[in-house]
Amino acid sequence: MDERYQPREVETAAQAYWEDNASFRVQQDDKREKFYCLSMLPYPSGKLHMGHVRNYTIGDTIARFQRMQGKNVLQPMGWDAFGMPAENAAIQNNIPPAAWTADNIDEMRRQLKQLGFALDWERELATCHPEYYRWEQWFFTKLFEKGLAYKKMAEVNWDPVDQTVLANEQVIDGCGWRSGAPVERREIAQWFLRITAYAQELLDDLDKLEGWPDQVRTMQRNWIGRSEGVNLRFGLEDGGEIEVYTTRPDTLMGATYMAVALQHPLAVKAAESNPELAAFIEQEGHHKVAEAEMATMEKRGLDTGLKAVHPLTGDLVPIWVANFVLMSYGSGAVMSVPGHDERDHAFASKYGLPIVQVIGKPDDGFEYDACTWQDWYADKTDVVTVNSGEFDGLDFQAAFDAIADRLTSEGKGERTVNFRLRDWGVSRQRYWGAPIPIIYCDDCGAVPVPESDLPVVLPTEVEFEGIGSPIKKMPEFYQCTCPKCGGPATRETDTFDTFMESSWYYARYSCPRNDQAMLDDEANYWTPVDQYVGGIEHAILHLLYARFYHKLMRDEGLVSSDEPFTRLLTQGMVLKDGAKMSKSKGNTVDPQGLIDQYGADTSRLFSMFAAPPDQSLEWSDAGVEGAHRFLKRLWKMVANHVAAGEPPTLEKDSLDDTQKAVRRKTHETIAKVEDDYGRRQTFNTAIAAVMELTNEIGSLASREGQDLAVEREALRAAVLMLQPIAPHICHELWPALGGEGAAMDALWPTLDESALVRDSIEMVVQVNGKVRARMDVAANADKDSIESQAMAQENVQKFIEGNTVRKVIVVPGKLVNIVAN
Repeated sequence: MDERYQPREVETAAQAYWEDNASFRVQQDDKREKFYCLSMLPYPSGKLHMGHVRNYTIGDTIARFQRMQGKNVLQPMGWDAFGMPAENAAIQNNIPPAAWTADNIDEMRRQLKQLGFALDWERELATCHPEYYRWEQWFFTKLFEKGLAYKKMAEVNWDPVDQTVLANEQVIDGCGWRSGAPVERREIAQWFLRITAYAQELLDDLDKLEGWPDQVRTMQRNWIGRSEGVNLRFGLEDGGEIEVYTTRPDTLMGATYMAVALQHPLAVKAAESNPELAAFIEQEGHHKVAEAEMATMEKRGLDTGLKAVHPLTGDLVPIWVANFVLMSYGSGAVMSVPGHDERDHAFASKYGLPIVQVIGKPDDGFEYDACTWQDWYADKTDVVTVNSGEFDGLDFQAAFDAIADRLTSEGKGERTVNFRLRDWGVSRQRYWGAPIPIIYCDDCGAVPVPESDLPVVLPTEVEFEGIGSPIKKMPEFYQCTCPKCGGPATRETDTFDTFMESSWYYARYSCPRNDQAMLDDEANYWTPVDQYVGGIEHAILHLLYARFYHKLMRDEGLVSSDEPFTRLLTQGMVLKDGAKMSKSKGNTVDPQGLIDQYGADTSRLFSMFAAPPDQSLEWSDAGVEGAHRFLKRLWKMVANHVAAGEPPTLEKDSLDDTQKAVRRKTHETIAKVEDDYGRRQTFNTAIAAVMELTNEIGSLASREGQDLAVEREALRAAVLMLQPIAPHICHELWPALGGEGAAMDALWPTLDESALVRDSIEMVVQVNGKVRARMDVAANADKDSIESQAMAQENVQKFIEGNTVRKVIVVPGKLVNIVAN
């Protein structure tokens, strides 16, 4: 065996073996425990970046480890292939999106194989292929028939650069999540999925996801935003009524004005005879609609001249149009209590509207000042109602109940549960996406495309002009006949939000070649995914949508489980010079160059060793070189070991102290690394433990007799424990060490509990709390003998000489503390 480590030759040979033996192909096997390990599918941008390397190495490490536990492991790969980048590339480079995407997939697949990931490539899918999105279209028609998919005019987030609608979750700090452009507010006809029908279940089932990070569950819980409140109705001065929802009915007596959205019917009607109001509505209609943006923008409004009638006092309160009220949220109207809501207070102060205190704190030091906002004004705890007539002196819950009951008894309101979550807008006005399978007929209305006519195939030979979708200008695509009456009709030219495709791809991996059904029985074998790996930035995008979609598929009888992903690992970013790697920052590292120089195993080892998987990884050239040196050292250790000849049979009962110590370290490491991989998922500490073991091996005196036998056991264990992270080098080293079969098929090394037993234990000896000596004591020594041995230590005698020993404290297996003065 050559003692030089040559990664290119090693990795080429290992990958050829895996390819020739279809090593990662899996099938349903009801006799074995399954383990479905999945990393979020990548967008085929053309080249892998270090974030890909880290993400997929984490998943591959888990998958290979679980395979060593004897499980039937599935780890597939596919491509989130629709979306704006391909369309933008077509505009810029005159390359059809389909061709651009296919070329990128080929290149990224080559790189993934070069990294040695244990992927079942026979299950590969791309979401832009008609055989995939056909079933998405079919499922949408089922949801349409159930009333869970519908179209309506809606105030939307419009990305002026990407020329498409964005879901609220796709607006980041007021800008489009892909383009980065400031988002505008528009009214447009949109297709929605009724995710609100599942809001309570989505919220409740978060408690089942014990394998998810608390942070992600909290983010989803807050986004769903369940609240208990009251729907109540204010009368209108000239007849009719206006409905609002509030979580604070206890402050109803402090409502001094109403605020309605720009598009509210009352505002629109008032504007017909008020040019100033009409101009205000037109001007403010161009601002952003995202909540984050609206929370920070200047609050502006105008009096409509209309008056509402307070439901309990009968007082008249003015109705204002305000730019911070959204028509798509609730009724498009809010009751404003400036005395106890910070936003309402700022608005009232700006426009000189009344501010009335109706909540007080009985404790000293909480004096109310209507001119200055204080945070306690919005408190619900340790407060009582004031200036509220018959409701004075009540705490929050008592006031809530009393006022809610009064409104209910008078037919002016009722208790209700509300959610912050809004229905998912799934239509986009761009080209490179799955066509929405709806046909419009003047006589029949919106008609789903029959199953026999699916898929509605997206044309791939199109011309781009840079603005809008080309299929909207292609009569050959959108002109058709009505499936119901046979009359002339038109196809929907909007396409699906790409999050539709990524919301169910994990289930399709179970049966990617099935052309008769969306899913089959194998889906229930593999789902739910046992381990999912991806970025936390998808916490209220993909992860929420996928949970919703899974429940939709369950209710259609396609899957039997309630949730798609049992355990979730959210990996940190890869940083360089303290910033996220980015081409615009000029701080990227090309994984291909790294592989060419050091090999795939070095790339994998560094990405796992540099930081815990859920934390950001700071790029370090020195760290990469260190990982490479360790692999070279391991290779050389094995080569030198093999050159020493075949070791004798290990005789556990005849080992000397050094041999026992090395063997104990071997089995301690086996236990630790198994826990690090399986339970803790801290791969950096697992690698560190194996490195410590290889250092310990160096303490053996020779490569003869039992020294060689102990070294063989330790090296075999080290190779198997590293196999999930550095599979190529381990593939070569395993047979050199006498291992049978391929390393990837070997079971996890067996833990010998007897090797962990110590004949002696090192204990610290303290005098008055300060360490003065260390000593080895028999593992079975009693308290008295430990105390005597501690007192006899030379350095201890020096510090207690001339003093009286007041107390001796023995902590078994750890320390002795002598108190003397």
